[in-house]
Amino acid sequence: MRHITAADIHAFERIYRLNLVNGLPGFKPANLVGTAAPDGATNLAVFSSALHLGSDPPLLGLVTRPTTVPRHTYQNLKASGCYTLNHVPAALAARAHYTSADFAPEVSEFDACGFTPVYRDGFPAPYVAESPLGIGLRLLEELPISNGTVLLVGTVEHVYLPETSLRPDGTLDLVALGDACISGLDAYHEVLPPVRFGYARVGQPPVAQ
Repeated sequence: MRHITAADIHAFERIYRLNLVNGLPGFKPANLVGTAAPDGATNLAVFSSALHLGSDPPLLGLVTRPTTVPRHTYQNLKASGCYTLNHVPAALAARAHYTSADFAPEVSEFDACGFTPVYRDGFPAPYVAESPLGIGLRLLEELPISNGTVLLVGTVEHVYLPETSLRPDGTLDLVALGDACISGLDAYHEVLPPVRFGYARVGQPPVAQ
């Protein structure tokens, strides 16, 4: 087994280090974040950093890259206080990844990458019509991280999903949704059927359900 130290990581060539460290967490969710500028211009960007922070109230986190250069998603959601999180269908992974290209500020990734913005129930941020699950969030707080990134904490205000993807116990059938997940910087994977074990209790070894 190879042992890689912090000193080794620091000494690696930049792209090698990016690839390695981005792959360390394993599989990550693939989401498109939709925002709108004050003038109505739309923006869409793929993120793999969304995470669950709590269920009551329902809070989701999103880590953004350092804002030392213009970040249109960050600027838009700060201005409006709202943004959407949209699951990436595996069939549209290439289009979703294309949103990470360095488009000019006046270019909407919705248009350039073949997605359709849709507004629902008066929410000021656009959802992705092609996404099987869309979440409307309102920015609650932002927490700076020592490396210059920012953890954005959002309150879930709206969820749109097919009725058939919602199980009786509240869990989501991500396979039925056709979701993709991400490993590293640019590898997209289809979601396979899960093995579920239920709530773990001491003295009762889990058995697949």
